[in-house]
Amino acid sequence: MLKLRLAKMTYLDFEKPIEELIEQQEKMKQAAAKSGVDISKTLKELDEKILVQQEEVYKNLSPWQKVQVSRHPERPYTLSYIEAITEGDFIELHGDRTVKDDKAMVGGLGRMEGQTVMFIGQQKGTNTKTRQYRNFGMPNPEGYRKALRLMKMAEKFNKPVVTFIDTPGASPGLEAEERGQGEAIARNLFEMAQLRVPIICIIIGEGASGGALGIGVGDRVLMLENTWYSVISPESCSSILWRSWDFKERAAASLKLTADDMMSQNLIDGIVKEPIGGAHTNPAEMFLKVKAEILKHLKVLRKLDADERIKQRIDKFSSMGVVLES
Repeated sequence: MLKLRLAKMTYLDFEKPIEELIEQQEKMKQAAAKSGVDISKTLKELDEKILVQQEEVYKNLSPWQKVQVSRHPERPYTLSYIEAITEGDFIELHGDRTVKDDKAMVGGLGRMEGQTVMFIGQQKGTNTKTRQYRNFGMPNPEGYRKALRLMKMAEKFNKPVVTFIDTPGASPGLEAEERGQGEAIARNLFEMAQLRVPIICIIIGEGASGGALGIGVGDRVLMLENTWYSVISPESCSSILWRSWDFKERAAASLKLTADDMMSQNLIDGIVKEPIGGAHTNPAEMFLKVKAEILKHLKVLRKLDADERIKQRIDKFSSMGVVLES
């Protein structure tokens, strides 16, 4: 069933044809309510037109358009996924036991189909106030150290780890560097490679640079269909190469950052299809798909011996690069 978006929702520039049809539909509903005329047949035809238009627009998205979709303000974030796929008993855990509790990185224990899982992920805000509170989803070193503390706790109690990646990058401030941003991320890479419990990493929005990789080393790395994963954002790449953001679309295409690009280069293990129009048009359907993927991969990973699982994990990431010695 097509889940239509309300007229008050945010539309991206390339969604103009969809927006016009939905506005037309809303006006017809308002006119019918005043006149009492039955227009159910016409509305049904418009529903079909909107669905066709959505399919047409979203099957031909450029890399830059997919970057835009990944940043859509109505797109569900980490806590929304956790609340939807757990059985109402998620317990958030706080603090890195060294500096403070980083609000850009969230995590805790929750049950899913009777299994206890440690969930960790970056959290963006839903309005101006909460975006500032969450530092726009950009963790400081204490965020990565909190994530590592929770992973070690999961390992101690033999619970799998699921991470949700959605960040424009680690916090770039001077204080973050003073407190060891690079070391914190590097430590996570080292420890995640050897963690003795299953790890599933899912990119649900933006996957930028080391900020994403800091919780991105896993037995299975999945990407939602309209997300991106790269060492740098298209805007930053454009500003470095061309001294301007005007070439961000060209940079997005050159960076090969889409899920399809990542899959073709064997850098991820799977792509999760999104509802037509993106995850933000039907979050409930998206949550069900993500939950099904997690359960499917956990079933396979739990059967493996820990040493074998670690070996496969290390071999997978080691094969991603090429070293030439002279």
